[in-house]
Amino acid sequence: MESVEKIIARQLLDIKAVMLNVEKPFTWASGWKSPIYCDNRKILSYPKARSIVTKSLARLISQSYENVDVIAGVATGAIAWGVLVAEELGKPFIYVRPKPKDHGTGAQIEGELPAKAKVVVVEDLISTGGSSLSAVECLNKEGANVLGMVAIFSYNFNKARRAFEYGNVELRTLTNYDSLINEAVECKFIKDSDLETLQDWRYQPEVWGQQTQ
Repeated sequence: MESVEKIIARQLLDIKAVMLNVEKPFTWASGWKSPIYCDNRKILSYPKARSIVTKSLARLISQSYENVDVIAGVATGAIAWGVLVAEELGKPFIYVRPKPKDHGTGAQIEGELPAKAKVVVVEDLISTGGSSLSAVECLNKEGANVLGMVAIFSYNFNKARRAFEYGNVELRTLTNYDSLINEAVECKFIKDSDLETLQDWRYQPEVWGQQTQ
């Protein structure tokens, strides 16, 4: 029986939600240069993949966190995923903005958050973890009991792992960089000769980016 990590990795590759280009690296919003770009928003356009990911996230939450009261999505990439998972589980949904809005109520959390509610946060992708952990901090300040976070994919950066450990936030993901690259090699999505570059970037993305500029 195939693992969830392998199944989700193959879905991402099949619909080209993951793009790999060693010769012409992508530039992330952070300014990092990267040979890989993962766009999980693309999954929403493919019903089969969307259903597999939604059910997998819902199953992960059900198996990992008992008595969850509310599902929270992180704006903007995980709003849709949070809604889909909340619907699958029959739970209320809220979402967290990067900062309070500058009009109307000035809210940062949209939706109804009961006092001391047990919350699981849904993310689409984890890179450094900064925006994800900011959402958790916001929820905690508003009196939520954040049980943990689930995400579709993580690059498994050491920086992110340390940040989640320091923040005492449990993170569970459907798949990750290592599983993705293994599947990409197996499916001949990437050349064996590119593997060393992809592994070097994974461990020192900031340095790799500076070297390729």
